[in-house]
Amino acid sequence: MILRVGPLAGNPLDAAAQFHAEVLPQVRELLREQEDLTLVFAPADHEHHGWRLAVVQALARDHAPCRVNAVAGVSEDAVVAATDWLTLAPGMTGQYLRLDGQGAGTVL
Repeated sequence: MILRVGPLAGNPLDAAAQFHAEVLPQVRELLREQEDLTLVFAPADHEHHGWRLAVVQALARDHAPCRVNAVAGVSEDAVVAATDWLTLAPGMTGQYLRLDGQGAGTVL
């Protein structure tokens, strides 16, 4: 399952508080249904990385064997590609992937 998160506050502390108050109850309810979950965040600067990664890792530990991952990006193509890849990677859980939407380029 994919859950789009946001918009959240620009300040990382406020964004984390908003996530915990508004989104976390919904996330826990979804995980009680024993489904894998990928959170999709809007891009944010490096100051948001820590709290987002900590949330995803804690949720993955608390709800195993369900897999919980997150991606952040503005490109819908990149989000779709990443979520499709995560669906096919059964060992991946507790990961936060920041996407640039530019692709890896041509293999030389």
